[in-house]
Amino acid sequence: MRWLIWVCLFVVSINAQTLQLSISSNPSRINPILSTDSASSEISGWIFNGLFKHDKNGDIVGDLASGYSFEDNTTLLIKLKKSVLWHDGQPFDADDVIFTYEAIQNPKLFTPLKSSFEFVKSVQAIDSHTIKVVYRQPYFKSLNIWMTGMLPQHILANSKDIMTDSFNSNPIGTGAYKLDKLTISQDIKLERFDRYFGDKPAIETISYKFLPDINTGFFALKQKSLDIGSLSALQTDRQISSKFKKDFHIIQKQSFGYTYMGLNLKKKIFQDKNIREAINLSIDKQELVDILFFGYGKVCHGPFLPNSFAYNDEIKQPKPDIKKAIQLLKSAGYDEDNPLVFTVVTNSNNPTRVYATQIIQHQLAKAGIKMGIRVLEWQAFLNTVVLPGNFEAVVLGWGLSLMPDAKPLWHSSSDQKGGFNLVGYNNKKVDTLIEESATMIDKKQLSKAYKKMFKLIADDLPYIFLYIPDSITAINKDIKNIEPSWTGIWHNQHRWEKIR
Repeated sequence: MRWLIWVCLFVVSINAQTLQLSISSNPSRINPILSTDSASSEISGWIFNGLFKHDKNGDIVGDLASGYSFEDNTTLLIKLKKSVLWHDGQPFDADDVIFTYEAIQNPKLFTPLKSSFEFVKSVQAIDSHTIKVVYRQPYFKSLNIWMTGMLPQHILANSKDIMTDSFNSNPIGTGAYKLDKLTISQDIKLERFDRYFGDKPAIETISYKFLPDINTGFFALKQKSLDIGSLSALQTDRQISSKFKKDFHIIQKQSFGYTYMGLNLKKKIFQDKNIREAINLSIDKQELVDILFFGYGKVCHGPFLPNSFAYNDEIKQPKPDIKKAIQLLKSAGYDEDNPLVFTVVTNSNNPTRVYATQIIQHQLAKAGIKMGIRVLEWQAFLNTVVLPGNFEAVVLGWGLSLMPDAKPLWHSSSDQKGGFNLVGYNNKKVDTLIEESATMIDKKQLSKAYKKMFKLIADDLPYIFLYIPDSITAINKDIKNIEPSWTGIWHNQHRWEKIR
């Protein structure tokens, strides 16, 4: 009997050390300078560290850096922590920082980070744990860019092509967790790195289940085979039971992202602003929010999020106006006998986007617009549609950082292979504002410039801005010490404990 009790306690102890999570798509490259999709970014976040990070209040604090100082407004000195090891036991030092910077600058490597580092004039190792960064001019993201995860020089220095290196599926980082197992379309397992330089997490293992369907993930939550998971608005509003509420905390907050319909401005039909405006006036965004989110979301009015320094609250989406939309279409040469016809593409692993696209199709039909729909699996969508620009229109979403940077999405120079200006947007006034704002250290001046950008982009309609969903998270009440904040729940993960 004592033996049975001991075994049960041992099993509970093991279970208490494992955090059960889910992932809806396969990571493409687990490499912090190449992780452009959400799955890759999430896994990379556990494995790699930047020199800096955000704390729970959104303030910048040291991560691999022990401190920093500015010699002047273009010269930054960064001190590195001396106790940091890579997962293979090799020490982290200044050479790794320089290697990461040079990898980002490599013309053969396609990464949207290039634009963030273009203002860096030089990076120099003063000693093995001191870095001197000289900027070409004062730069508003002088610290933020160094939140990028660092790469190990001793592993990748001789790589023929980092884009295709096996490192991207067998990563070595400095993070609190290291990759134990990666099985495509199945499971991902992370093990605690016991020689981690920071606060040692109480939870030993993070286990990801591959659950591409949100309903499967919801079922797994109800069975308590997941500890943390996202809930849809429908599930939150209509499908959770009193038992579920007893077992899980439900945390609701505005997400750091929005969904949009991107119109490929290289296609002739979308180069006429009347067409873009007609589409915009034919879509009832509030109806989308009401149907899809039951009040757990809001209409998106432009490219930067509410409550950020960049948000222009004077700009609002116009109310739907089918009559005006039809008039605009006629002025562009479209009518009942010659309707506007185009196809929108979106990804299957985000059912909310699929539903939104179907609703939009119905709404556009009222103005005589015939919109076809293609739905593809994420990797096929990314590699055959989005990245090569092989589309007329896409329904996609962007997640934004606490310090939004307009250049990767909205500057004309980002309309290139590896860039995020997917729709080919080109506005010289916006380009100038982006270039001028990059040198602005004063937050009020920066805010004023970004609000001007907001208005110009919203007026141009390269995107049909749709909605900002709320982030709704269910958390197993067996996990203790979670402290929700404006930035989310993960800031103090090292203190989490699972009691059963």
